[in-house]
Amino acid sequence: MAILPIVEVPDPRLRLVSKPVEVVDDGIRQLVTDMIDTMYDAHGIGLAAIQVGVDQRVLVIDLQEGEDEDGKPVKNPHAYINPEILSVSDEVSTYNEGCLSIPEQYAEVKRPARCQVKWLDEKGEAHEAELDGLLATCMQHEIDHLNGVLFIDHVSRLKRDMLMRKLTKIRKGG
Repeated sequence: MAILPIVEVPDPRLRLVSKPVEVVDDGIRQLVTDMIDTMYDAHGIGLAAIQVGVDQRVLVIDLQEGEDEDGKPVKNPHAYINPEILSVSDEVSTYNEGCLSIPEQYAEVKRPARCQVKWLDEKGEAHEAELDGLLATCMQHEIDHLNGVLFIDHVSRLKRDMLMRKLTKIRKGG
C-alpha cells in the first residue's frame, strides 16, 4: 500500500493533457492500486493519475455507495485506462462537486446527465457502457483532469476567483 502525494492547484501539471497508456502492464496495475489507496486515504470518490503527478490516462472511481453490516461504506473500486467519452446526453444534471486537488472547495457544476464511455480495465480488456447519475458526473470530472481541465473551469469567473481566495485563506491558516 502506497499513499501518493496529491498534486494541488496551482501546480501546472494539473493543466497537462495526459498521455495514453501504451501497454497495460504490472507498472500500470501498481499505479492503479496506489491510486485507489490514495483515493481512500484522502476520502475521495475519484482520482486521475495526473493528480498524483503521473502523466498517464488512468483514473480510478469508487462511489462507495451502500453500507455493510457495520455501517461502513461498501468499497467497489474500478480502474479506467484510456477512458474516452463517445457521446453525451442533451439532458443536464447539477452536482455540488469538489476535488482532492482543490481541497475543501465545492461548487455546483452542470454536466451532461449521461455519457457513453469506453475504456480498458487493469487486465487490458475493453469495455463500453452508458453511465448516468453520480457515476457519469464523476467520470466526466476525472476525464476532465486527463485533459487538463478542473471543475472550477465549469463555473463563472466570479465563483472561481472566490473559491481560489477561500483556498488561499485556508492555506494561510485563516
